[in-house]
Amino acid sequence: MPHFSVIMPLYNKAPYVRKSVESVVGQTFVNWELVVVDDGSVDGSGDIVESVNDSRIRLVRQDNAGVSAARNRGVGESTAPYVCFLDADDWWEPTFLEEMAGLLERHPNAGIYGTGYYIVKNGRKRIAPIGVDEGFTEGEINYCRVYAKTLCMPFTSITVAIPRQVFKEIGGFPTDIKLGEDFMLWVRIALKHKSVLLNNPLSNYNQDVDASYRGTHRKSYEPDTFSTFHFDEFASEEENNHELKVLLDKLRVYSLMNFRQNNLCPEKVMQEIVKVDFTNVDSIYRFYYKAPYWMVKTYLKIIQILSMLKSKVKK
Repeated sequence: MPHFSVIMPLYNKAPYVRKSVESVVGQTFVNWELVVVDDGSVDGSGDIVESVNDSRIRLVRQDNAGVSAARNRGVGESTAPYVCFLDADDWWEPTFLEEMAGLLERHPNAGIYGTGYYIVKNGRKRIAPIGVDEGFTEGEINYCRVYAKTLCMPFTSITVAIPRQVFKEIGGFPTDIKLGEDFMLWVRIALKHKSVLLNNPLSNYNQDVDASYRGTHRKSYEPDTFSTFHFDEFASEEENNHELKVLLDKLRVYSLMNFRQNNLCPEKVMQEIVKVDFTNVDSIYRFYYKAPYWMVKTYLKIIQILSMLKSKVKK
């Protein structure tokens, strides 16, 4: 039996998927299986996966059902005691699974394990500024406190390993949420189990993906499919867990700015904003959400103009 089941959801990522798959094949730790779930691709992505000759790779095809359903299907089709996830436009460093195996051995009985990662933009890699203390190398973290410090995700869908029984206990990825579905799973786990982090960048989060190949576009989401509008699930924990309260308040004001800026679903937005303790967030957000909309719109337009002028001066 493999030690890790790697689950890769795939939807129209033909220019990128080979690199992602080959980053798994090239792992220094060899006891793994890769289950790629082709979620209704129409660009030949699945055929590219099939062209990679490795018996540890299995392709499952299904009609388009969304990334959460694809990941859940992949877990259901897999066998290893630990499940990992890799998106089809990202890639791992060669020692990701080897170092993850060591982390699991050194810190047994956690509910979720993760590593640091690189953010790749304009062809350049920078280490994601996860909010751990300076000098932190590895060990248990308070997920909510670490996330709230910089709002840089300590766990992502390409950096984690989860014990199969924990994934099953929590219920997998929520299929009714299209944006922030991974956060909902991570926090559900973190509220019940220990979270362990290896502060070493071993995954590459690719932000250079051409827009036409992106599976998500923030502006396209209705409130019912946006994770922020589902935070009431954590209402009882939020009352008694200060770190969770701070994190959810920061995510509310930050993630709803697109709605506020474009005056989208204003009533639903304000239903969430009234739950915010503004002492937990940057003071500018009080203006963004308390001032009249026309004033906020004017202010943001001025900031945009000044930014454009500044960039022209630099040139």
